[in-house]
Amino acid sequence: MPLPSLAIQERLRAAVSTVCPEADLETVQVRPCPDPRFGDYQAVALMSLAKSRQVPPRQLAAEVLARLDLSDLCEAVEVAGPGFVNFRLRPQTVAAALSEAAEQSLPFVTPAAAPRTVVVDFSSPNVAKPMHVGHIRSTILGDCLARVLRRLGHRVITDNHLGDWGTQFGMLLLGWKRFLDLQALTRDAIAEMERLYKLVHAACQQDPSMLEAARRELVALQGGDPQNLAIWREMTTLSRAEFDRIYERLGIRFDYTLGESFYHPRLQALVDELVRLGLARESEGAKVIFFDNLPDLKDTPLIIQKSDGAFNYATTDLATLLYRIETWHPDEILYVTDARQQLHFRQVFAAFRMWRPDAAHVKLVHVWFGTILGEDGKPFKTRSGDTVKLSDLLDEAEERALQVVTVKQPELPEAERRRIARVVGLGAVKYADLLSNRQSDYVFSWDRMLSLSGNTAPYLQYAYARTASIFRKGGLTAEAARASAAKGIGLQTPEELALGRHLLDFGLVLEAVAEDYRPNYLCNYLFELAGRFTRFYETCPVLKAPEPERSHRLYLCEVTARVLRLGLEALGVEVLDQM
Repeated sequence: MPLPSLAIQERLRAAVSTVCPEADLETVQVRPCPDPRFGDYQAVALMSLAKSRQVPPRQLAAEVLARLDLSDLCEAVEVAGPGFVNFRLRPQTVAAALSEAAEQSLPFVTPAAAPRTVVVDFSSPNVAKPMHVGHIRSTILGDCLARVLRRLGHRVITDNHLGDWGTQFGMLLLGWKRFLDLQALTRDAIAEMERLYKLVHAACQQDPSMLEAARRELVALQGGDPQNLAIWREMTTLSRAEFDRIYERLGIRFDYTLGESFYHPRLQALVDELVRLGLARESEGAKVIFFDNLPDLKDTPLIIQKSDGAFNYATTDLATLLYRIETWHPDEILYVTDARQQLHFRQVFAAFRMWRPDAAHVKLVHVWFGTILGEDGKPFKTRSGDTVKLSDLLDEAEERALQVVTVKQPELPEAERRRIARVVGLGAVKYADLLSNRQSDYVFSWDRMLSLSGNTAPYLQYAYARTASIFRKGGLTAEAARASAAKGIGLQTPEELALGRHLLDFGLVLEAVAEDYRPNYLCNYLFELAGRFTRFYETCPVLKAPEPERSHRLYLCEVTARVLRLGLEALGVEVLDQM
C-alpha cells in the first residue's frame, strides 16, 4: 500500500484531471500541512489552476472535492482560506502505515519512480594549501545532498574538482627548488608548501627577477618539463593525502577527484571551437564570450582566454561541463560553492547553453551558500586574525566535546570518552552548518552547537541514545518490536498519534531537501520528531504498560530511533547507542 500522502495525491490528481483535463498533474502535490491544527497534509495547486481558468479558487476546489473520495483514509477534507485543501488522516490510516514500515529498511520513503543521474561538485580545495573553515560549508552541504539523493534512489556521482593547476605553481616550483625544508615537508607537507608560496609571493612583489623566474617555472611546467612535472605531481600527492585524512575524519567519500589539470589539454581546442562558431571573439587581445541577447549578463562578458594566452576558471569549467555530460550522461549537475561565485556560474551556464544547445535537457544548478561568522558578527577567524584551518577546527570540536563528556560521565575510560567526543564533536559542527538556511550567513558558536538542549546534533544524538536505552532496560531487541508491529498496532493517545503522524512525513522531507537543496528542512524535521518523542515518552508509559500497549509503544520507540538514525546519517552525522 502506498504511503497515505501518496495515495491522497494520486486520487487528488485523478479528480483534478476530470475537472481540468488540461492541467499539468505534476504540479498537483500533497505536502505536510504547515500548521497541524488545520490538518496533516495540504494541497495548494488548485489556486493556480483556478487563476488560469479564471474561476474562484474555492469554487474549483469544491468541484474537485465532489469527485474525490478519501473516506477510507481521511476523517476530514476541508477547503480553507483562499483555496487551500487540507486533509486530516484517520488514526487507523496512520497505524496501518506505521505497521507497514516494520518490514521496510527505509521507512516512509518511496523510491523515485524515475531515478535521475545527478553529479555533485563540492569541496574543491587547492593543492599546496590547507583546507580552511571556508571549505566546510561546501564539503558538508555537498555530502549531505549526495546522501539524500541516494536515499531517494537516484544515481549520484560525486566529483572533487581540485585546484591543481594554475599560475600559483610557478611560485611554488621556484620555492621548492630554492627554499625547500625537507624536514618541515616530512612533518607537515601542506604547511611547508604554504610557507614556500608566501615566501616567494612576497619576494616577487619586491624583486622583478623573482617574478620572471617564477613565470619561467610555470612555462616549463605547462610545456611538460620532466623535473617540474615530477615536483608538481609530488605536491599534488602530498596535498591529496592531507585532504583525504580530513575527509576520512568527516566520513566523506568521492567517486572522482578530477582536478583542473585533467582538463587542461582540452582547453585550447575548446576556445578554438567557440571562436569558429562565432560564440567567442577577440577583444583587446583576449578571447571573450559576449551575452548580447541576455539583459542580465549583457554588461559582463566572459573571458575564456587572456591576452597572454592563459586560460582561466571559466575555460576549465566549460570543459568540465562538457566532459561530465558526455561521460556520465547526467540529468542534473550541482555546483556547491559560496555566494561570491553566483555571477561566474550564471555566465558559465549561459555560455554552455549557447555552445551546446543539444544538452538543454541537463539541469545546471549553482547551490550557493553564505558565510560563517564569528560571534562578533565578522567572518570567522582565529584570535590573531588568521584563517581557521579545518583540521584545527575539527581538533577543537573533539576536545570541547571531550570536556562535556568528561563532566557528564567522568567514570568512563578515556578511550570511550574520546570515542563519544569524536562522534559528538564532529556531528555538532556538521549539524550547526546544515541547520541554517544555506543562503544565510550564520554565527559559529561552540556553546550553542555542543549544547544538549535546543536544535543541536548532541540533543538529537541523545534522543537516539535514549530510545536505545529503553530496549536495553527491557532486555528487548528492535527486531522483536518490528515483528510484533508487523501484525498491526493501535494508537490510543494524542501523543502516540502526533508522533506517528510526524513519522510518516520523513520521505516527503527528504524529497523537499532534494528539490530545494536545503538540508535545514531535515534538521528541523528531526528536531520536531525528537520533541514529539519526548512528549510521548513522558506521557505514555512504555515498559510498564500492559499489553498490547506495551508492544505498540515499544515499536513507536523503535521506528522513531530508525528515522532519527537514518535522518542523521543523511546529514552525515553519526549516532551512539550510549552517551
